[in-house]
Amino acid sequence: MSNLILGDLGVAVSVAAAFAALVAFALGLWRRDRVFLAIGRGLLWAVLAGAALAFAAMERALINRDFTVAYVADNGSSATAPLFNVATAWAALEGSILLWGLVLAGYVVAMSLRFRDRGDDPLVVLAQMCSLLVVLFFFGLMVGPADPFVAFDPPPGYDGPGPNPLLQDNPLMAVHPPMLYLGYVGFTVPFAFAVSSLALGRTDEGWLAETRRWSLFAWGFLTAGIVLGAWWSYDTLGWGGYWAWDPVENASLLPWLTATAYLHSAMVQERRGMLRVWNLSLVCATFSLTILGTFITRSGVLDSVHSFTASGIGPAILAFFGVVAAACVLLIGWRGDRLRAPGRFDSFFSREGTFLANNLLFALFAAVVLLGTVFPLVAEAVSGERLSVGAPYFQRMTMPLGMLLLFLMAAAPVLPWRKASTELLGRRLFWPAWCGVAVLAVAVGLGARGPAPLVAFALGGFAGGAAARQLVLAARRQGWRGLLGRTNGGMVTHIGVVIIAVALAASGSYLQQAELSLREGDAVRFAGQEFGYVGVREVVHPERLEVRAEIAVDGACCAAPAISRYTLRGQVVGHPATLTSARRDVQLSVVRLPSETGGNLVLRITVQPLILWLWVGGAVMLAGIVLAAFPGRRRRPTDPVSAYGATTTGDSEPVLTAGGSP
Repeated sequence: MSNLILGDLGVAVSVAAAFAALVAFALGLWRRDRVFLAIGRGLLWAVLAGAALAFAAMERALINRDFTVAYVADNGSSATAPLFNVATAWAALEGSILLWGLVLAGYVVAMSLRFRDRGDDPLVVLAQMCSLLVVLFFFGLMVGPADPFVAFDPPPGYDGPGPNPLLQDNPLMAVHPPMLYLGYVGFTVPFAFAVSSLALGRTDEGWLAETRRWSLFAWGFLTAGIVLGAWWSYDTLGWGGYWAWDPVENASLLPWLTATAYLHSAMVQERRGMLRVWNLSLVCATFSLTILGTFITRSGVLDSVHSFTASGIGPAILAFFGVVAAACVLLIGWRGDRLRAPGRFDSFFSREGTFLANNLLFALFAAVVLLGTVFPLVAEAVSGERLSVGAPYFQRMTMPLGMLLLFLMAAAPVLPWRKASTELLGRRLFWPAWCGVAVLAVAVGLGARGPAPLVAFALGGFAGGAAARQLVLAARRQGWRGLLGRTNGGMVTHIGVVIIAVALAASGSYLQQAELSLREGDAVRFAGQEFGYVGVREVVHPERLEVRAEIAVDGACCAAPAISRYTLRGQVVGHPATLTSARRDVQLSVVRLPSETGGNLVLRITVQPLILWLWVGGAVMLAGIVLAAFPGRRRRPTDPVSAYGATTTGDSEPVLTAGGSP
């Protein structure tokens, strides 16, 4: 059977099964009939089977170079390496929507399996129905403007151009997009439960408990996707950076910010019954921002090295975003009276007080990024002129917010719930403060200068010391189990964030970059190292012609930055060479070849400290997420007296349980 028929069949099965499941759930909920509910749950497997069939048909078409599929004709090639040939399935618009649908169908089935013992609970049923509406929207795109299985009649001997050369230069591109999709799509589950709880009027803390790990893992996948994307940008584009505040980069950062705020404030609602409106708003905002990010990435309205080409799905996605946002606002407004919290703030100097401040800062951070990202769209719609907002705006506006967030990271772990005395704060902040001073002293001793990076180093040491203090206390009382649970795993994640913050401050503040024109045999010194131009040589690959410049670094040969011309697309892409160490990275990029300048090689040298620690910090964050997912001792949703609250004026330290908060 042809791939076109299999693909269309898979999409049709998913659409039909999703619609039938939606009807079955509605009838089961209305009639309170478990038979209809069971039929609906069974049909979810058909949704997943159809999605898997369609995706398998696309992969089969790519692997077999079936150019009768227009997507393969536009993006496949016989010269593409096997790994990137498989990854081509999500390298362009229609394939990315197909992968999105597969991941979404997988989440829907996983949700059904997780709550199979509560299959007749109206909250679970309504959440499944809400998820199916999202499924129908995305598979509807595949039936209409984003159809991945359009037929093409290839002429004899036809060979496709292959994927964008930037997407077949680094293995990270085989992992980075699926990680992002697992994060983006994963927020459908908490969103569905939040909306369903509002619709049913069940505005207590029940929906939080149901979705905590779903939110945590979705956030973890999104974190991994962002870190891998930054790594790809640094290792592939050769501009000496890893984050350019590009619109598509911002599209992934926005839901990450709101989800991070939610993961913190959810603990306040579970523990004290507070911040109910905040948490519902943050979950709805996170899902809405994933839809907005889909629009930014796939509509072609903004130029980006990461975005897909212009398409006709932009209006549909924007309309869906509007419907989702409006529905969330109306539901929260409708249930406003029931969302009043039973608890209240006793003092700003408390765990819940810092979490509220944390929420405000994350919300402000997201607002700043959102404004800078969508302002060009608004300006173009009003004036007709195409504008852009550069990195300086984002850096100036977000730097102070990042500093304040680092400070809160240091203060929150040592603060008790409800209220803290000055004496208690002084005692618990003593060692973290000295850690900050020690890090600052080391940085100055190593030659660090400038107020912004020095403040970042000091606050990083302060926050890292606070997290380490909590982990030491937990390990002292519980051994290795002191690393488990939401609170203690969160402290590991905080340490990863601190490592990234220090690396960001160092690499951004002490970057050294120069473009040098060298003749063969020339050598220059830059940033304390010698770089000698040895010569160039050509390397022929099936899909491209690569010209490598051989550079001796400190007499050792050879680093080999290169430029490639892809045969079928005719596109020229650079390949930087990076020399990595724990102290600093040296990246070499070819700007112009000798054949273009009459004999001189134009070489860009970029030296940045602590780049390696960006990726190390990301790995530590992910380890913390895994540790935080392990269950521990459960607490009551609203705890009238916390362990900290009972010892706010005493000398004893609290015991950190594996699952709860101190």
